[in-house]
Amino acid sequence: MTTITVRSQRGYQQEIIAGDHVVFADEPVSAGGDDIGPNPYELLLGALGACTSITVRMYADRKGWPLQAIEVELSHQKNYRQDCESSPNKKVKIDRITRRIRLTGSLDPVQRERLMEIARRCPVHQTLVEGHVEVHDQQMS
Repeated sequence: MTTITVRSQRGYQQEIIAGDHVVFADEPVSAGGDDIGPNPYELLLGALGACTSITVRMYADRKGWPLQAIEVELSHQKNYRQDCESSPNKKVKIDRITRRIRLTGSLDPVQRERLMEIARRCPVHQTLVEGHVEVHDQQMS
């Protein structure tokens, strides 16, 4: 089980404590923040990108493939679902994450395709796309 602690700071600034690591999140100035760190969606994209890159690296290393570098570029947008006209919940939205992956190295086409398949198997990807996430709120005393 992973536990992260988030503490509010000044304004919208948030201190995120993960073991011995501290990261700050904030909102951009245009949203009333001070822009001292990524916003929550940027952190989510960073988690997916990091997990993708690590998973691909681990697989390539295990296979001994000549993967030199991995670059993952991500973007996020929210869209109203076009086909939910008959849904009783008219506020259904689809979140779309676009993930572009650049693999550098002397890889053959079969290795490249396999690494793209492995990218889709990273644990964060599976949690976001294939899993069902439940958030249980509890008040701390």
